[in-house]
Order: sequence, then C-alpha cells, then structure tokens
Amino acid sequence: MQSTANYLWHTGDLLGQGATASVYKARNKKSGELVAVKVFNAASYLRPHEVQVREFEVLRKLNHQNIVKLFAVEETGASHQKVLVMEYCSSGSLLNVLESPEHAFGLPEEEFLVVLRCVVAGMNHLRENGVVHRDIKPGNIMRLVGDQGQSIYKLTDFGAARELEDDEKFVSIYGTEEYLHPDIYERAVLRKPQQKAFGVSVDLWSIGVTLYHAATGNLPFIPFGGPRRNKEIMYRITTEKPAGAIAGMQRRENGPLEWSYSLPGTCQLSMGLQNQLVPILANILEVEQTKCWGFDQFFAETSDILQRVVVHVFSLSQALLHHVFVHAHNTIAIFQEAVCEQTGVAPQDQEYLFEGHLCVLEPSLSAQHIAHTTASNPLTLFSNASENPTGLTFRDPALDVPRFVPKVDVQSDYSTAKSALGAGHQALRLARTLLAGQELMLRGLYWFVEMLQATGRKTLDVTQTALLFLSSSLGTERFSSAAGVPELPEVKKAAELRSRLQTLAEVLSRCSHSVRETQRSLSALSAQLVESRDQVHADKSIQQIQCCVDKMFVIYKQFKKSRQRPGLAYNEEQIHKLDKVNFSHLAKRLLQAFQEECAQKYHASLVTYGKWLREVHETRTHLRLIGCSVAACNTEAQGAQESLSKILDLLSHQLLQDQTRSAQASPPLTAASPSPKSEGLIFHMQELCESMKLLAFDLQDNNRIIERLSRTPSAPGI
Repeated sequence: MQSTANYLWHTGDLLGQGATASVYKARNKKSGELVAVKVFNAASYLRPHEVQVREFEVLRKLNHQNIVKLFAVEETGASHQKVLVMEYCSSGSLLNVLESPEHAFGLPEEEFLVVLRCVVAGMNHLRENGVVHRDIKPGNIMRLVGDQGQSIYKLTDFGAARELEDDEKFVSIYGTEEYLHPDIYERAVLRKPQQKAFGVSVDLWSIGVTLYHAATGNLPFIPFGGPRRNKEIMYRITTEKPAGAIAGMQRRENGPLEWSYSLPGTCQLSMGLQNQLVPILANILEVEQTKCWGFDQFFAETSDILQRVVVHVFSLSQALLHHVFVHAHNTIAIFQEAVCEQTGVAPQDQEYLFEGHLCVLEPSLSAQHIAHTTASNPLTLFSNASENPTGLTFRDPALDVPRFVPKVDVQSDYSTAKSALGAGHQALRLARTLLAGQELMLRGLYWFVEMLQATGRKTLDVTQTALLFLSSSLGTERFSSAAGVPELPEVKKAAELRSRLQTLAEVLSRCSHSVRETQRSLSALSAQLVESRDQVHADKSIQQIQCCVDKMFVIYKQFKKSRQRPGLAYNEEQIHKLDKVNFSHLAKRLLQAFQEECAQKYHASLVTYGKWLREVHETRTHLRLIGCSVAACNTEAQGAQESLSKILDLLSHQLLQDQTRSAQASPPLTAASPSPKSEGLIFHMQELCESMKLLAFDLQDNNRIIERLSRTPSAPGI
C-alpha cells in the first residue's frame, strides 16, 4: 500500500504506466471516493525543473468536462514523490474500447460521434488556453459513463503538454510514434538530424490518426510487418502520401505502397457521415504544415458535422438505408438535394412514406418539420425510376478469420482468437443489418401497395359513379321518344351524341374491369409481402450467430489469461489445444450460419423484391393510365351531355312552338284538345332535359374528384 496525506492506493491497482510515471486507482481516506493518482518515478526527476512542473501548471488552468480534472498535488509520505490526484474514469481509455474484439472494425456511428464531439470540445478548450497536448492518442482519451448511461470521453496525460500559441514553434520531441507527425517521427524515431521547429498543427495530425483508428479499428498507415518493425517504410508512407489520401498500406515485403481515399467498407459509419468526415481527415493528415488546416478551420468543419441532425431514409429502389446529415435550419429543398446526392433520385421524383402514410414535404419549409426518424423507423423513399435494387454490399467476414498455427503459441493463439472473434462480431452486425434491410424492404413495399389499393378504390368509385349516371340516361325510354320526332337535324345530332355516350360508357366499363383485376393482383401481392415479413420475423439465424459469438468469447477470455502466464502445464496445454479446436468449430458454424442463413437468403430476397418492385411500378403506371382515361371520358361525356341538353331544350322549344301554331290555326273547339302524343313528348323532353343537366353536373363533379386525386400526393396511383 502507498499513500499521501489524503489518499491511499495499492500498487496492484495499476491503471497505466509510462516512461516517467504510473497511474493507480486510489481512494480518499475520509470519503472513500475513487480517484486516479499519477505517481512520478525517479526518471521524471532527471528532467529540468520547469518541465517537471509544467504538467501541474497546465492542469491547474484547465477546467472542462472533456478534460480529466486535477483535484490536488500531493507527496507520498516516505519518498516524497510527487503525486497528481485526478478524476477517475472507470471505463478505461478509448484504446481499451478499440482493443475489444467487438470494435475490431471501428466504433458504431453513434459512439464515434460522441468521441468526435468530446475530442473537439476538449481540444477547443486547450486552444482557448494556448495549450498544445503533443501526445493525442486513444490511450490518452479516457472514458466514463454518465448518469444516463451515455459515454463521456476526456483528454488526459498532459506530461508532454505546454503552452504554445498558434504562431509559436517548439523543438522538443514527445508523443507515441504511430500517432506522431512525420516531421517529429523523422527526428524522434528515425534519429535523423534536422533543424525543423514544430507548431500546434502536430496535434491535428495526431487527432487525424486517432479519428481514423476510432472509425475503422486500424491505424491509417501500415507498412508490411507493422509500424514498429518497419520504421523507414512507415516514414515513407506518411511523407509520400498523395493529397487527398487518408490511408496507406504496404501489403507485402518490398511491395508497392497502396493509397486509400475513403474509409474501408468494413467501417460502421454511414456514407452520409463518411462524406462529411473524409475531407477533414484528408486535410489534417497533411504532412506539409503550410498545407495542413489550422485549428480554426478544423473546429469550424467538425462543428458543422456535430450541429447537423440525421434523417434516416430508406430507398425502396436501392433497398438501402441512408443517413442524411442536414442542419435543422436548412430547407427541405436542401435536404432533398442531399438525398439526391446519396440515392441518385432527383428531388422532383422523390416521394416519401412515413409510418405507412405519404409524407408531404414542402421544399420551402425548414428541415425541422421532417418527422423524427430512426434506423428502424425511417422515411421510405419511392422514386419513379424503376431499377434493380442493389441492396447492401459487404465484405464476407470469412475473409477476416485467420487460422490457428498448429503448435501451441499462447501469444499467437490469443491474437488469432481476437481477430476471429472480431470477424464474428462483424458477421453478427451484418446479419442484423441484412435482416433489418429485408424488413424495411417488405414493409415499405407493403405500405406502397396499400396506397395503390386505396388509389384503385377511389378510381373505381369515380368510374362506377360515371357509369351509373350514363346507364340511367342511356337506358331510358324517354330518349327514344325524342328520337321519334321526324325530319329534325337536331334529332340526328342527338342520336350521334347518344351513340358517343354509349361508347364512353363501354370504355368506362372496361376501365372498371381493369381496376378490379388490378385490385385482385395487388391483394395477392400484399398477401405475399405479409407472408415474407412473417418469415423474416421467424428467422433464427441471428440467435445462432450470437450463441457462437458468446461461446467464442469465453474461450477468447481464457486465451487472454493464458498469454499473460510464463508457460502452460501439460494438462493446461491439452485443454488449450481442445479450446482451439472448439473455437475453430464455432467459427465455422458461425460463418456457415451467416453465409447460408443470412447472406444467401438476403440475395435471394433481393431478386424477389426486385420483381415485386417492378410489378408495383407497372401497376402504378397502369393505374395512372386508367385514371387519365377515366378523366378523359368524364370530360368528353360532360361535353356531350351539355350538347345533348341544349338539343333537348331546342327540341322541346320547337315542339311547344309547333303546338302553339297548330292551336292558332285550328278551330276553337279542337284547340282545347291538344294531341296526347305531343303533350307526352313535350313532357318527356322537358324531363329528359332536366335529367341531362343533372348528369352533366355529376360528371363535372366526378372530373373535379379525378383532378384532385391526380394533384393530391396521398393518391400516387393517379
């Protein structure tokens, strides 16, 4: 046990160790509060006095939630060693997080954004106080869990920090070689003499390497054999990196250098975030300090990302989920342009469903009016363009599963198990993503089929209404009475109009039949979609993969313990061999479940889904054509009815005039007795005229309904 006046710790509770100090978990003697104490060793006192006290002075002036707090500076009782008493972060460092097999391919997007937010905020506080850290790396970013379960990351280890303004330089060398700026690397690691002075931008290089590591699970610059084994190639990669490249690798000994301008496909960050992040990485991983961004631009660009909101959009035509990053104050038109960049769907062709209902987006409104979305409840995007859905492209996790060496080598076996378990976690994530993608495909298409059915019902109602009125008119005997009046040109015209109305009625009848057939087809498709969704919900492949991962993790933990021991006894070695065999069997089962139960089913579902999507596009086009035909028939019928009404009015008027003239020319006795046939015909003509006027009015009303359906987004089928 060791102690100061107020704190007590055991040397076995080591949290970390460096060249000049060790950090332990300690307790306050009075309150029992957990703290971290940094105890300096003898080597630290060989440094100049101003260097020794620099860390104390820097920490005293810093006060920020994303920087580890300094509580006190004390001394041990016997040796009088200096001790820094600091805030204790119970969840270890960002490096601990990244070394977990679960994060072998980088952090999930939400956690990465938390890291970015915390690092940017902490670095901003340093620059406001004129401090350069000089040793930014995942191991110096501590993690603790807040009261609501959220991660909080804090910068720590200010042993290399010093006060330095933007225009000042320094010549001393500090840092960890994988994260060092190439100019410092050349002098500190390669031991080459050079007279360069370094500015605050060296922290930006280290931040760039750290962010790449957090996003991908790997360092950006990797020579063959690793950074520590091939230092000259490591220096070449960082200094010869082309503009815009964010990573470089040498795959074989003395092989060429390969450059990457994007994050790897195994990265968990969405393309929406990658599009924002990659330009930042490219401009802070710039070896020439004159070309590298300054902190002001770095803070401006990263703050721009962090101030955006995410709108989740599932594209039915691609069968892909997109994360669209927009500012809340941006207009919806800007959001639609961002969607177009990621999906290729032009703004005028974008139609959205949300929770089963069409979502009307007014381009002039702000993006804050868009409904709150999640990955499982996104906006569903439907486009007019019919294409084969590509779905999610992914790297087969089997390619990242190494094999054990035949002999027992606890260090090699541990590394192999760790890599294989990391691939297992990746397979588990992909399985969940593929299954969720199928659910979104089927659910979105089902919703759209439901909307088409609703549109078909409305079209059918309008068509039936028009048919009803036309049939009631054309089937009446009163119209035949009008046709019996001899040698009147109006009667011939009326007969022609009646014939045209009959033709229109036949067209509407065919439309009605076609809509009914379409409705039956849509009902069958809807049933198929429901059945497919039930099959997705019943899928047990994720549980199978999860079971394998859990069992592999137990063996991995045992291998982790074994590698810390000097050797294994005979019986332990035999158990270790059996564990290797079992681990390999579990990995094989896991990959088989992923490939046969997840990947193959997913690709098969894409083929079927593509067929259904094309069917929906064809049905939608068909309903639109029917809607246009119904509208045209109604318009023409309306015109014919108006003309027919005028003719009937004229005929009625002529018959009345003929009756009047006949009455005037006849003797008084016969004038009082008009012809029963003429009287009945006049009555029929007047009544039929009124009926035609009502029919024309109803057809006008039908046309207004059709026009409204064609304009209203809630009726996409017309």
